[in-house]
Amino acid sequence: MTSLTFHGGVNEIGGNKILLEDKDTKVFLDFGMSFGKRGEYFDEFMSPRTATGLRDFLETGLIPDLDRTYRSDLMEMMGKRETDTDIDAVLLTHAHADHADYISFLHEDIPIYMGDTCKLILEAIRDRGQRSFEKEILAFKPRTDKKADEIERDIRTFRTGDKFTIGSLEVEPIHVDHSVPGAYGFLIHTSEGTVAYTGDIRLHGIRPDMTEDFVKAATDSKPIALISEGTRITDLETDESEHKVYTDCTSHVKNNNGLVIADFNFKDMDRMRTFYNIAKENDRKFVVDIANVPYLKHLSKDPQLGVPNFNDENIAIFKPEKSSWKKSQKELFDEPNIVTAADIAKNQDKMICAFSFWNFGALIDIKPQSGSLYIHSLSEPFNDEGELDKTRVDRWLNHYDLERVQSHCSGHSKGQYLLDAVKQIDAKMLFPVHTVHPNAYRKVAKNMTIVEEGVKYDL
Repeated sequence: MTSLTFHGGVNEIGGNKILLEDKDTKVFLDFGMSFGKRGEYFDEFMSPRTATGLRDFLETGLIPDLDRTYRSDLMEMMGKRETDTDIDAVLLTHAHADHADYISFLHEDIPIYMGDTCKLILEAIRDRGQRSFEKEILAFKPRTDKKADEIERDIRTFRTGDKFTIGSLEVEPIHVDHSVPGAYGFLIHTSEGTVAYTGDIRLHGIRPDMTEDFVKAATDSKPIALISEGTRITDLETDESEHKVYTDCTSHVKNNNGLVIADFNFKDMDRMRTFYNIAKENDRKFVVDIANVPYLKHLSKDPQLGVPNFNDENIAIFKPEKSSWKKSQKELFDEPNIVTAADIAKNQDKMICAFSFWNFGALIDIKPQSGSLYIHSLSEPFNDEGELDKTRVDRWLNHYDLERVQSHCSGHSKGQYLLDAVKQIDAKMLFPVHTVHPNAYRKVAKNMTIVEEGVKYDL
């Protein structure tokens, strides 16, 4: 008997937690945070309590109430004692929080399978930030014993071309193009046939051939079931691409003699390279906040990514004004490419600063000249939660008379690509996830299931 149970990613964007059972084998496909559900109860100033183990997460439905699944120390904090688990593995598609973060809570004996590059990104995230209860993916410190050493999880990495066995399953990971490197889809060969899982995909990035590899392999496997993301399933026609971001932004930078600010998600290495190249071609330094240096340190280790290291001659490291520093940041203070707000102020026409809203306090010291350029290279339109941030950003831009430009391409395929891929793969059963418009797939899928959370579907 083979079955799928969806504990997240149902009628929402992200939060994927999909349990695949085959004979006696049980694996999760992703185990991510649901931003939507979390936002219904909590915000940036009020987080779930950590002193009560997982009680707040279970009570508010942020994680499913399952036996033999979660960390023994967190269960002990709730007065329960669980020493083992019946989950055989987690297959992680990529390093975005809505797919990865709640692995933090899973039992310490569960192996986590991920791409080599995905692990590098998670290492960078760990080095970049403070320890967080909801970001203990690679390792955690037991909360019931303050003297206990940190426990490293059983991380098993792979690259495209690898195959591995978990119980009754043979797993074939295949790289896909997404807005973070090291993203994979999976072909999981079960006792009943192949289950294909897209993860998050697109065909308009730098490497559409990778997603095409997955679609072809999925088609050839004649799957009994396809689990497909559908983030933009109703957005049928767009002309966006990473190349278009490059050409549009290059034009704006060439025609601007002031400071340039590029606001984008720094985990998106395609976008990072886009602005790095624009800076290099326009005789500008690419200025990276000191907090983002771990991404360059770790991802430059993968030669296939073409990511420059922090000491590249075209990169400057911005040291903001602050009162406390991490040890790893202090070690960068003597690097020859460290710059301050005063340095940027003197050389505004020679800089492209990779700054987000959280860096805007530095504008008070930089005092960008009138007509300088702010490029917003993130998704629009803003959701309700983001509207206030847009208002605040616009106030800063108006205060310093900065020109605002929007240029972005999504990490998710437009709807027509998804419909074409699903039609080509032609699985016996289709399970749409990571979407609020699952019915849109009815155009191309005869045997489609509108998924309900917590319901087991036999294949």
